[in-house]
Amino acid sequence: MDQAVERDKEYLETLAKGLNVITTFGEDHPTLTVSEAATLAGLSRATARRVLHTLQVLGYVEQDGRAYSLGPKALDLGYRFLAAQSWIDRAANLLRELSDEVEESSSASVLQGTDIVYVAHVSSRRLMSVDESVGTRLPAFHTAMGRVQLGFLGQAELWRRLKSVRVMAYTASTITSLAGLYSRIQADHAQGFSIVDEELEKGLRSIAVPVCGRDGGLLGSISISVSSTRSTRENMRNQLLSGLREVSERISASV
Repeated sequence: MDQAVERDKEYLETLAKGLNVITTFGEDHPTLTVSEAATLAGLSRATARRVLHTLQVLGYVEQDGRAYSLGPKALDLGYRFLAAQSWIDRAANLLRELSDEVEESSSASVLQGTDIVYVAHVSSRRLMSVDESVGTRLPAFHTAMGRVQLGFLGQAELWRRLKSVRVMAYTASTITSLAGLYSRIQADHAQGFSIVDEELEKGLRSIAVPVCGRDGGLLGSISISVSSTRSTRENMRNQLLSGLREVSERISASV
């Protein structure tokens, strides 16, 4: 546990353990036994069993024999977050209009640690790519939406998050140098947009801009993704960037 957390007398370790167990469930682990949950959450088997029992009583998980899975009530956690973010509904509507206009997929996300989490997505029939539904998590350092949000962090915090991840090459174009990633994020922040060209997935290019509130504080980011066979980086800047920026400005003006 982080030393700062250990010194925090207001910190509820039991609550933290419960939330940690909930987050162990996902696409890779839709069901878990007590032992599996304990391993993934870094808890003793006895603690994991008590946590799962409590979550079951509350309706957040369901049990089928030895296996546990998330229950429908777990959706409340995500829906309450989305309901509290008024800009997301506005973004979803505007991105739908933009996608119809340019005939490409568009998305909105928020930064969470070293990942981005999709909060809105409009698919294009022309783009066959990874599943980018609401709730999808992708590595922030290798996505356009992630980089434009990371640029709002202070230098020390940006380096801390950089050093906390295991950088891997997703494609031959992936930037794997920490210094290179840092420089790219800073350059993208200075220009106000980011383009990621086949770094996360071969054949996929994305362009993103940040979304800020009226006070200038970061809310999230929005992007358009295209097939590399249909659009060059220059075309994305010339044909897609202005539309993204207009959507961002309209979102900011409405929240």
